[in-house]
Amino acid sequence: MAFNLQKGEKVDLTKGNPGLSKLVIGLGWDVNKYDGGEAFDLDAGAFLLTGSGKVIRESDFVFYNNLVHGSGGAAHLGDNRTGAGEGDDEQIKIDLAKIPGEYEKIDFTVTIHEAEARKQNFGQVSNAFIRVVNEITGAELMRYDLGEDFSVETAVIVAELYRNGPEWKFNAIGNGFKGGLAALCRNFGIAV
Repeated sequence: MAFNLQKGEKVDLTKGNPGLSKLVIGLGWDVNKYDGGEAFDLDAGAFLLTGSGKVIRESDFVFYNNLVHGSGGAAHLGDNRTGAGEGDDEQIKIDLAKIPGEYEKIDFTVTIHEAEARKQNFGQVSNAFIRVVNEITGAELMRYDLGEDFSVETAVIVAELYRNGPEWKFNAIGNGFKGGLAALCRNFGIAV
């Protein structure tokens, strides 16, 4: 049975699922009716972070231009430029057993490509969600539907997985940023 989470809720992921290691993180969204003339291109990403909330190296950001983390613990399954259709728009596979101990968190984000130039923001996006799926069984374990109204934000930290001793937990974050991908990268210690 999947947990439906609210913003700020934290739930044990591995404690109640012994042996769980291989996950699929699915992110999805719909674009509201919009007459700006430009198509929306939303991009999911994952930042592997130390306890300070920063990357160790730029390659700790897994996204459409860096599909696989050096550890093999995170892999982006490809860029969906339209977001059309039902279900997950982009997916990131996580293998918790391969995440090196120096990383304490994995933050999952969504940004709007060229948002400023296209005059787009998350206020024009609806039905955004993240879900955690057991890759082996296909069972959805957790889901967080972003109900917040982001009127000016162009990037969102949707959720994170984080270590709690030997276990992993899931945190529904839902924090928006102005400044798109560049602001997000700076937040996580990547020079832009």
